[in-house]
Amino acid sequence: MKLNQIVEKKQLNQVVYLMGIYNPAVANKAKAGQFVIFKHKESERIPLTIADCNSKMGIVYIVFQQAGVSTAILSRANVGEQLDHFAGPLGNATNFEKVKSACVVAGGVGAAIAYPIAKTLHSQNAKVDAILGFRSKNLVFFEEKFQTVADTHIVTDDGSYAQKGLVTYSLEQLLNTKQYDCVFVVGPLPMMKAVANLTKEYSVKTIASMNPIMIDGTGMCGGCRLTVDGKTKFACVDGPDFDAHKVDFDQLIARNKTYQQFERHAYDKYCNLLKK
Repeated sequence: MKLNQIVEKKQLNQVVYLMGIYNPAVANKAKAGQFVIFKHKESERIPLTIADCNSKMGIVYIVFQQAGVSTAILSRANVGEQLDHFAGPLGNATNFEKVKSACVVAGGVGAAIAYPIAKTLHSQNAKVDAILGFRSKNLVFFEEKFQTVADTHIVTDDGSYAQKGLVTYSLEQLLNTKQYDCVFVVGPLPMMKAVANLTKEYSVKTIASMNPIMIDGTGMCGGCRLTVDGKTKFACVDGPDFDAHKVDFDQLIARNKTYQQFERHAYDKYCNLLKK
């Protein structure tokens, strides 16, 4: 196998893909919470959290949602191709010190980021609950993988599968019956904000995996800046994990919308080129 070669590709639902990339150096060093930055053909450099690793085979697994030009380009890459750029592991690994009981909460594609957290906690003999939220049944993925490492609860917005409702509803039920050393949350910013507001009421430590705009991944560009406890931090080198009760979610939500119009225009242009 060649370095950065795609050795596995699987479509998990309508818009989410799993890929296995051959890169022994990353596979042997990566830990839960860390990420890679990829670039392929005309794509931009974008970060993707490592969903799993097979250190014996030297394979790094990434999961991504086709949402823009770069992820669309990656979704069209096939087994056997080599990615042009695949750097990592970047960021700080998730800190599990003194965590014996935890709840891992994920929304949508965030389930891929949350899985290695739950898996690591399970390997350290912690008691783990997992709450996975999706819009509908046809978007659910990784359920079986989570069931091997956590007591797993699925919720869907439309009630088409399992429990109808939001992740905060299921989390509140658990908080009323169990005590956790920590809640780990990853997913859309509004969802993480809602979880942080809820756990703050219960005085439960909460760690959020942040996904702001990121370019170089080394702290040079400042694109991934966010405000934590009134101070400027950079998700790529200070994170991506932060105390959810200290994150200024409103500021970050606004910043992440900055390029939405340009991203939509670029994606439409890309789709039109494919039709020609």
